[in-house]
Amino acid sequence: MKINELSPANQQALEAAAFRRLLEHLDSRKDVQNIDLMNLAGFCRNCLSKWYVAAAKADNIELDYEDARTRIYGMPYAEWKEKYQTDANPAQLQQFQQTQHDK
Repeated sequence: MKINELSPANQQALEAAAFRRLLEHLDSRKDVQNIDLMNLAGFCRNCLSKWYVAAAKADNIELDYEDARTRIYGMPYAEWKEKYQTDANPAQLQQFQQTQHDK
C-alpha cells in the first residue's frame, strides 16, 4: 500500500505510533544532550514540547508547557535536567552558535 492510499485515520494512527517510538528512543538515549540534537537536527526535546503545545492549541486545547515537557522527557524537566543534563562543551557551543548564524 502507498502512503497516499491510507485513510486519514490510519495515517494519523501511524504518525502517532511513530511519535511514541521517537519518544521511546529519546528516552533510551538520555546520554544525547539537547545541544547535540540541536546541532545535528535543528530541534531538541524542548522543541518537541513546544510543537506538542502548538498542536494542542491548533485544536483549541490549552495544554500546559511543563506538562508537555513531562510527556516528552518522561519525567518533570527539572528532574531530567538534574539527572541527565551536562554542561555543553566549547565545541558544542561553537557548533550551536555557527548553526544559529547560518539560519
